[in-house]
Amino acid sequence: MAYLRPRLGLSRIFLPGVSAVRLFCSVGMDDMGLAMSCSPLERLDFDNVVLRKLPLDTSEEPGVRQVKGACFSLVKPQPLVNPRFVAVSHEALALLGLNGEEVVDDPLGPEYLSGSKVMPGSEPAAHCYCGHQFGQFAGQLGDGAACYLGEVKVPPGHDPEQLRDNPSGRWEIQVKGAGLTPYSRQADGRKVLRSSIREFLCSEVMFFLGIPTTRAGSIVTSDSKVIRDVYYSGHPRHERCSVVLRIAPTFLRFGSFEIFKQADEFTGRRGPSCGRDEIRGQMMDYVIEMFYPEIQQNYPDRVERNVAFFREVMLRTARLVAQWQCVGFCHGVLNTDNMSILGLTLDYGPYGFMDRFDPDFICNASDNSGRYSYQAQPAICRWNLVKLAEALAPELPPDRAEAAIDEYMALYNGFYLENMRKKLGLLKKAEPEDEILITELLQTMHNTGADFTNTFRSLSQISCPTEGEGEAGEDLIKKATDLLLEQCASLEELKAANKLTMDPRELAMLLSMAQSNPALFQMISDRATIARQLERLSKLKDLTETSQEELKTKHAEEWSHWITRYRKRLAQELEGQSDVQGVQEERVRVMDSTNPRVILRNYIAQNAIEAAENGDFSEVQRVLKVLEKPFSLQPGLELPAWAGKGESAEQGERDEGEEQQQEAASTSTARNPVPYDSKPPSWAHEICVT
Repeated sequence: MAYLRPRLGLSRIFLPGVSAVRLFCSVGMDDMGLAMSCSPLERLDFDNVVLRKLPLDTSEEPGVRQVKGACFSLVKPQPLVNPRFVAVSHEALALLGLNGEEVVDDPLGPEYLSGSKVMPGSEPAAHCYCGHQFGQFAGQLGDGAACYLGEVKVPPGHDPEQLRDNPSGRWEIQVKGAGLTPYSRQADGRKVLRSSIREFLCSEVMFFLGIPTTRAGSIVTSDSKVIRDVYYSGHPRHERCSVVLRIAPTFLRFGSFEIFKQADEFTGRRGPSCGRDEIRGQMMDYVIEMFYPEIQQNYPDRVERNVAFFREVMLRTARLVAQWQCVGFCHGVLNTDNMSILGLTLDYGPYGFMDRFDPDFICNASDNSGRYSYQAQPAICRWNLVKLAEALAPELPPDRAEAAIDEYMALYNGFYLENMRKKLGLLKKAEPEDEILITELLQTMHNTGADFTNTFRSLSQISCPTEGEGEAGEDLIKKATDLLLEQCASLEELKAANKLTMDPRELAMLLSMAQSNPALFQMISDRATIARQLERLSKLKDLTETSQEELKTKHAEEWSHWITRYRKRLAQELEGQSDVQGVQEERVRVMDSTNPRVILRNYIAQNAIEAAENGDFSEVQRVLKVLEKPFSLQPGLELPAWAGKGESAEQGERDEGEEQQQEAASTSTARNPVPYDSKPPSWAHEICVT
């Protein structure tokens, strides 16, 4: 989505100990003699339309409860102790007409942007929604930690592109981690520093990669503490409560429409507003009128309007997941409650950008079945669209929905192929064999354990063939092969990657059960899971019988074969072109602006998290600055800020009971730093995200 253009300027952070007097009592008078507000956040122009258009639960009954007949519930955010900024995104805050420097310098900024203090015009509320989680209907879910603050009008002088991507003319702002709501279930409504940093950074890098996403304006941390068992290992620790400011046209999702669901045939659960079909109609009217005005204007017939709306959601979803696949992004929890009704990337939890290419890549350590693996994402998004269609019936006729869903895979494949051609620099012609070339590239990457991001980035350095190049052509192929071999996994890395993810005894038991009791086997496992484990065993056996030199020779042969095919295809791009040099320059330019140099790898996020948990917020800001230009080399920003310093630049406060946390937090400075654009270091595979 195209929002405001980048705003130049140094990143700033608000650190403990900085004077909070500045600007606090700066009061002026306007022409009417009215006092101007001290805080820029008090001047935000709220227009909270959704709370007027959709049913609102105004009950102040405390605690978790079923909320019937309402889409939102009024809530009271719970204040934090000593809130302070970790980082802000100038780009995202500019959407609200805010100057990031002023927000950082505002002593009320951390209070307002953590929900500790309510801005004038804000009406804190939590959204009620349901969802299918890992394929099962879970009933009422809702904003258990997120809190709607209101809708801020697009400021005067906005970029016209904003209205194309956000025709409502308002930005919904949320704080995530602001405390209990009626939808908190067994949780406490709080988020901690590590999850907040991951959401903040990924929201922004996705935008700068050109992928539709919700945005993140700031992170605030505090002296409030909660207890978390990070790895569910029985070793809980105290962690600081932290809050992310999230920004989007709306945070409505597929699950928003599932609150009307009748009793589920498998779980027996039903939506809290089951039978209130009139609210479904209200919600559809609101979404289409506000965010799909062209459809509202072009389809006076209600049924045709609803069909056009669903088809547009389907198209946006297909385009979005194609973009994910092309940068190696894995969402991790593609439940229906995490799918945006606008086709945005929504809710950054256990996500991951793929390092070594593996179609079975699973970023969420809790996803034991691989339901949300990298290669499963396109089909899972289609499955979620089916559930959305069911939730929209009878407003959306089932037969019309089915016809639209039948178009999904063809649309997805078209978007995917279009993106992949750009990544390979195939710009002048669309040849039938392109799909085979792409498939063979991915297979070679998988076989050799090649790094996904860096391999694609390297392809622009492979030259087009010229007439009569002879032996020079062979030298160029060898040079290109050596270039790509640098991105391949070592023998030990491949062995580690192909270890069983299941206990061998469990695998043996399941294999026996598949033969002796197929019905029971189907209840507790599936053949695809077993097939993946057997494939790993086979590969591991081959690897144990191979030396590093033999492996490198084999990898070189595979890459040499593919590069030869690729260069022949590049030669076709030059056929009939009068300006060969211009074509080649355009190819390199497009490839280098499509294949990122740097992405938010887990180890990069982890380094920033550990530094922040140790009181040093500078690495979070530095990573944000690097990710704001993911396609470019930024001199002076090649390595983490702590490289060569021996310890963090800033040390935060240390409380009793935090020794274990501080010990863990200092580990990033003890590691040998690697450039942000390099393959991950050896310790990165130990990172576990759930």
